[in-house]
Amino acid sequence: MKPTARTGILAAGSWIVDQVKIVDVFPQLEQLANILSQSEGTGGSPYNVLVDLAQLGAPFPLFGAGLVGNDLLGSRILADCKRLKIDTTFLKATDSAPTSYTDVMTEKKNGRRTFFHCRGSNALWDGAGLNFKKSKARIFHLGYLLLLDALEVPDRTHGTKAAALLAAARAAGLKTSIDVVSEDSDRFAKIVQPALNHVDYCILNEIEAGKTAGFKIRRADGTLDTVALRHAAGALLQCGSSEVVVIHFPEGGFARTRDGKDCWQSSLRLPNGYIAGSAGAGDAFCAGVLYGLHEGWELQRALFTGVCVAAASLSDPTCTAGVNSLKSVLALAKKYKVRPPIEPEN
Repeated sequence: MKPTARTGILAAGSWIVDQVKIVDVFPQLEQLANILSQSEGTGGSPYNVLVDLAQLGAPFPLFGAGLVGNDLLGSRILADCKRLKIDTTFLKATDSAPTSYTDVMTEKKNGRRTFFHCRGSNALWDGAGLNFKKSKARIFHLGYLLLLDALEVPDRTHGTKAAALLAAARAAGLKTSIDVVSEDSDRFAKIVQPALNHVDYCILNEIEAGKTAGFKIRRADGTLDTVALRHAAGALLQCGSSEVVVIHFPEGGFARTRDGKDCWQSSLRLPNGYIAGSAGAGDAFCAGVLYGLHEGWELQRALFTGVCVAAASLSDPTCTAGVNSLKSVLALAKKYKVRPPIEPEN
């Protein structure tokens, strides 16, 4: 990315407080599970990404946009941003709905999590009042699509209100980025594809990428289908205007640029017992990649940073408490080493 007078990342969308509960087992219907411990943490794409970037020591300004409730959880989010020097000019409070929250149920034995989500104030946010001409940010990151009801409303010109918001950011001179929530639905093409026409950096996990592009990236035995993965990335590029599509998954990350360059990056070889919870790992990866894109790094370096930040996130059951300085995060690769290179199939 060519240097510009703009600097910083403006992240908008889902602001959530996670109530993380570690359970002994995820129960069947009408059965009981024991809560072994619980903690409160950040949640939602802009909240997680900005907090991660702040804790990494990003050398550029951070800005938040969205809507929280005029309540204790909303006050906690605003105070958190103030503590971390995240600008909240475009992050407003409302009396019309509570701050969004999620009960995150994490199984102790494997770190897998299930989410029970209250959309709250996020469902009302439509981007009103977000004046990109008054923003000096270089990148506008919007997430999560499929979880922002007011932005899913049809727009005659751009397809959806989310797409219109991304178009406005681009028109003002910002680069744009999106992230999507993983849900079991057929709404991906309807909501995500219109946005891709106005996105420079598309950052998704393998489930979201597959559902948007119409490919099954996991085989029946759970292994990664690298051929389908590359086809999905290519399809996402073809149906939009992105400079790069980045797809992350537990095994690592993959990126394909518009000019056809592919980059693969394996994740770290974490020891048994290291993973305390996987909530937030995708946003951590996204934060690392956005850090690199903002700074104009080579794509391989950005992907490597992404897997290291994700590894740090996995060390804590909340989304962001495991992330520290960039130096300490990168040191994890020396301590645990990188998994063997991903061998793409022909």
